[in-house]
Amino acid sequence: MTRTLPLLALLGTFAASGALAQEPPKEAAKAAETYEAPIKNAKGDTIGRLAIRDGANALVLRVAIQPGGLPPGWHGMHFHAVGDCSDPKFMNSKAHVNHDQSKHGLLNAEGPDEGDLPNLYVGQDGSAQAEVSSETPLNGEGGLKDGDGSALIIHANEDDHTTQPIGGAGDRVACGVIR
Repeated sequence: MTRTLPLLALLGTFAASGALAQEPPKEAAKAAETYEAPIKNAKGDTIGRLAIRDGANALVLRVAIQPGGLPPGWHGMHFHAVGDCSDPKFMNSKAHVNHDQSKHGLLNAEGPDEGDLPNLYVGQDGSAQAEVSSETPLNGEGGLKDGDGSALIIHANEDDHTTQPIGGAGDRVACGVIR
């Protein structure tokens, strides 16, 4: 009997480890999708680049503006509903991405809308480097790369994150198409 119990315990260990080994492997994490595009000014000159990485829980946007690209100071930055930067005032990009009709502003109790992003700070030499996140996806339902695409718009002034409709951000001074 003393020999039987250790043998049964040993067999139980092998049976348990065999059951664990037969579990299906967990699905690999979704690889981040990427997208890159130029950012242009009203004259059509390329002044920088946008790079997007879209993961399972967030989209990460990197903005790089070359020296002399924008006036120094704070600038509002938003995702707009149409991927069209063909007119010099960038009005073809329409209003913010806003599928659920939320109010504008990261600090608004009834917001933010899906196009709202933090402000961009441009240094004295006219360059900027920023990385921000957004819950707005690149693809799929409510995604930036829908049928008519989207645009990253940079405004002349900073966004106060509360005032309607665009936080006092002013004119559109730079645009990058997302398709």
